[in-house]
Amino acid sequence: MHDTILLSLTAIVVLGIAAQWLAWRVKVPAILFLLLIGITLGPAFGLLKPDELFGDLLFPIVSLAVGVILFEGSLTLRFREIQGVSSTIVRMVSLGAVISWGVAATAAHWFVGLDWPIAFLFGALVVVTGPTVIAPLLRIVRPSPRVSKILRWEAIIIDPIGALLAVLVYEFIVTQSQTGAAGLGGVVLPFLELVGLGVVLGVAGGWLLGQLLARHALPDYLINVTVLAAVLAVFTASNVLAEESGLLAVTVMGIWLANMRGVPLDDILHFKETLSILFISGLFILLAARIDPATLSQVGFGALLVLAAIVFVAQPLKVWLSAIGSGLNWREKTMIAWIGPRGIVAAAVSGLFALKLVEQGLEGAEVIVPLTFIIIVGTVVLASLTARPLARALDIALPEDHGVLIVGANRVTREIAKVLKKHGFRVVIADGNYSEIRQARMDGLETYYGNPVSEAADRKLDLVGIGQMFAMSAQSEINNLAAVRYRHEFGQSNVFVLQTPQEVAGSENQRITTQFNARGLFGEGVSLGHLFRLVEAGAELFSTRLTENFGYSEYLVHYEGRGELLFGITPNGNLRPLSDELTQRPGPGWTLIGLYEPAPDADRPAAREAGGAPAAGGERLPG
Repeated sequence: MHDTILLSLTAIVVLGIAAQWLAWRVKVPAILFLLLIGITLGPAFGLLKPDELFGDLLFPIVSLAVGVILFEGSLTLRFREIQGVSSTIVRMVSLGAVISWGVAATAAHWFVGLDWPIAFLFGALVVVTGPTVIAPLLRIVRPSPRVSKILRWEAIIIDPIGALLAVLVYEFIVTQSQTGAAGLGGVVLPFLELVGLGVVLGVAGGWLLGQLLARHALPDYLINVTVLAAVLAVFTASNVLAEESGLLAVTVMGIWLANMRGVPLDDILHFKETLSILFISGLFILLAARIDPATLSQVGFGALLVLAAIVFVAQPLKVWLSAIGSGLNWREKTMIAWIGPRGIVAAAVSGLFALKLVEQGLEGAEVIVPLTFIIIVGTVVLASLTARPLARALDIALPEDHGVLIVGANRVTREIAKVLKKHGFRVVIADGNYSEIRQARMDGLETYYGNPVSEAADRKLDLVGIGQMFAMSAQSEINNLAAVRYRHEFGQSNVFVLQTPQEVAGSENQRITTQFNARGLFGEGVSLGHLFRLVEAGAELFSTRLTENFGYSEYLVHYEGRGELLFGITPNGNLRPLSDELTQRPGPGWTLIGLYEPAPDADRPAAREAGGAPAAGGERLPG
């Protein structure tokens, strides 16, 4: 028996992380693979039986895991950031959420036969999309920046708001069930007491924890575990004082903590994200393994009608009404309305609520999980398979991931960005130096002001259509941290770091460790300082197209000793930065971009006759 438990727990963890990795590799939401594993191990082959495996511990384990997931999600809701988003997004997470809630609840009542309280709970659960399912889809679809921004921000904001809505609806149902009141009058007071206790404990817990963090009263190595212990303590205390109020308490606690000033949250968010990934992976497998095939047949065809109502009624209504006066055209509205996958909060919270409501004997509670999972799988699969072709048909899809993220907004990177932009590449420059970013904006370049390796950048930096990262800051620490951060985003082969002068000339104890595995940009010995010296000597960026008469060998001879070759653009439009070595020899049809001192006047006619003259429009870097 002990061996069986050990084997099952290990399998859940290993398979869960494997599903997360596979989802990262193929760039689809991990929830699909997690649910598939759970259904395969559970209903399909009967290898995993959570109720027998955990017994009476199943309910507390799921409760605590969901509590941590909701706390982690609520930490991202910062009111000062909501003020900076467009009115369309605000309406989508307010008016739009109410529309989605009402349509989903009505469809569940009509088509599946759920009683109104359970139907409204289901509707609240499927209001939430969430960034963990939206982000992978945006990488696949690559819609226009305006569409991408709206979808990404809506997912970030609706995640904690939708969770809070679902918790409130659930607690109203629980209060009604426990009091046995038939009307609203006998329910409202107990409900308000339950909500009030959850809010008070959440605020108190968030404030106390925030004070500890803001006053640096904890050593660094104890911060994350203390936060985890505080979350579990508030959750448990709230549930003991008022049954089922714990989820509301930890959600309010996270929101309060996120909006306290002077509280360092970066490390906490990273730790909680890691913990949430572990909990989510195990939780989804367990919940999917508990699905009873009989309940699937019970929801039957009605579940497909509910899915159709959400996709073809709720989503378009939400988007079209929220976008009034926004300036969005019908193509953009159609794209936004079509991408509405449901995800983590819906699956995790539905499983917990179903467990509790079934114990209390509420009719219809047993179908919440299978119905919710059908909606999740349906919306995710539908968006994954059809959104990219639809974006192309609507002519709002960006090209393949040929774009570039450049870390550092100095004068060299700005000029490189302008040349790459002229060649049709999307270029985003990220830097925490406002004066440099301001100059880049004046040059008409797309920018991100802030630390490119911060938690805020993870949520706000739009990387749709970006496939490579060039770290070209004057600060080696930022460059190498960016290499660590973005090698998982773009793949190790697409992350490049330009050496600073200190790294070129420094001793071994000044050089960064090789564990970062970033490729050297522009070859051995080339540094940012070297490029600046070329600029000061009058070097310009030249674009030269190779032909049969003027090939790579002639190019090297023509520009020998005058500067550095930086990039090559293949005939099919792929950007190839010169790294430690060229893995593919440029041929006819390639365009080479280099930083070179101008040729003497006597040499220029020969170059033109050879067919390799620099393209008109070569830009002189400001010196």
